Amino acid sequence: MSLLIGGIVSVILGVIGFSLWWIDFIMILRGGIPILLILGGVLAVYVGLDAMQDKIREERQKQDEKLEKARQEIEQVKAQADQYREEIEKLREQSKQNTP
Repeated sequence: MSLLIGGIVSVILGVIGFSLWWIDFIMILRGGIPILLILGGVLAVYVGLDAMQDKIREERQKQDEKLEKARQEIEQVKAQADQYREEIEKLREQSKQNTP
């Protein structure tokens, strides 16, 4: 209950103070709004740059994953090529042994 009464008293005093110091309130707004706009703009620029960096990191990570996948495929192809070479050598040796 005391919180409700304190809130009502604060509202009444705020309205009275607002009406008595209207010009001072407008002066504070005149000085405060440009500062808020500048700070908001700086924050927007920071967030925008951070988003761009995240996008660049994400693209780089995708490229690295593609590169790693390509490397693995190359290793698999090399292993298959080595296996085929061994088979060719075995067939050559067998053909040399079978020919008189």
